[in-house]
Amino acid sequence: MNPSEFLLNAFAPEGRLRASINLGNPILAGRDENGQPCGVSVDLARALAAQLGVELELVVWDAAGKSVEAVEDERADFGFFAIDPKRAERIAFTDAYVLIEGSYLVREDSPLRDNAEVDGAGTRVTVGKGSAYDLFLTRALQQATIERAPTSPAVVEHFLAHGHEVAAGVRQQLEADAALIGGLRLLPGRFMVIRQAMGVPRSRGEEALRFLAQFVEEMKESGFVAEALARHGIQGASVAPANG
Repeated sequence: MNPSEFLLNAFAPEGRLRASINLGNPILAGRDENGQPCGVSVDLARALAAQLGVELELVVWDAAGKSVEAVEDERADFGFFAIDPKRAERIAFTDAYVLIEGSYLVREDSPLRDNAEVDGAGTRVTVGKGSAYDLFLTRALQQATIERAPTSPAVVEHFLAHGHEVAAGVRQQLEADAALIGGLRLLPGRFMVIRQAMGVPRSRGEEALRFLAQFVEEMKESGFVAEALARHGIQGASVAPANG
């Protein structure tokens, strides 16, 4: 793909490409031993900048909601998000590049044994504010109450500190917290599959979205995404199937 001048202006109107990176999802991004952002989303951001032939700037956040707002407000030119209809009002999404499982965590002595049992009166479910789980469960749960931690990495700490009944989030993160803390268990299976995609502000136009969508398909087909997941030691995620 050879980007036109129009595309360069659409993606990088300030002359550099600003990528919104969410460190709140460990499957997508984290920090290396030197404290620098790393992960599959960072690798994809660098590959996109190289394809466009522009300088890359990483705009880093500790929570999904903040990362989304940065793109919505055009303080960043694109980002990496779970596809959600609410977010799609202002952000144009590609197809998914990675699929992630969303799971529930409870205390070892909890009476809850199945995902379907979570949506009951008196059950408080802790989620990261503005996360894909927050958006999805706010729509899906009819009887249980949503309680919001400041960020996704703080979910288990918030869940324990406030005595809530359930924590919801990225399976990998919950498994790591359960192993570290003890006395906790994951409910079997998953309550949702998160389709992680790339997105741009809708104001950037259809041509920019088509270019980005084609970029994502190329990165999946070439093995780039699979290699990035393996290189960063990521488990609990899979490469999304090709679009169509």
